[in-house]
Amino acid sequence: MATVKVDARLAANLRGVTAAVEGEVFKAVYAAADIIAAEAALSITHGSVSGKNHVPSAPGQPPNADTRQLDTNIIVRPDRPRLAAQIISQPPYSAHLEYGTARMAARPFMRPALLDHSQTALALIQRSVARATRK
Repeated sequence: MATVKVDARLAANLRGVTAAVEGEVFKAVYAAADIIAAEAALSITHGSVSGKNHVPSAPGQPPNADTRQLDTNIIVRPDRPRLAAQIISQPPYSAHLEYGTARMAARPFMRPALLDHSQTALALIQRSVARATRK
């Protein structure tokens, strides 16, 4: 029987590198989620008019802000152990707007923001790994 064992000093160094990489990646994941959340909120408020002169959005376009409940209640929920972050639109009618209903066409705002910034998110994460492994 053979045993392969990593030197204790090397193991300690590897743990340090792993923690550094995880920390950098988590910061990048959170930053990317924050960018996507901001873009989703911006798409709701861009060009919208609240109150008496409010005009509903066209089907397929992001909803136009009226009460400001939708754009001000998009949050980022970090999940460090999984190196993840959820972008959540909290109003109960969010899914109805995003996906539509039997009586209303979809007015997506989360999916377009994610699609528009997926490459940005990937680049942030790649740069964070490169930064952490150079240290």
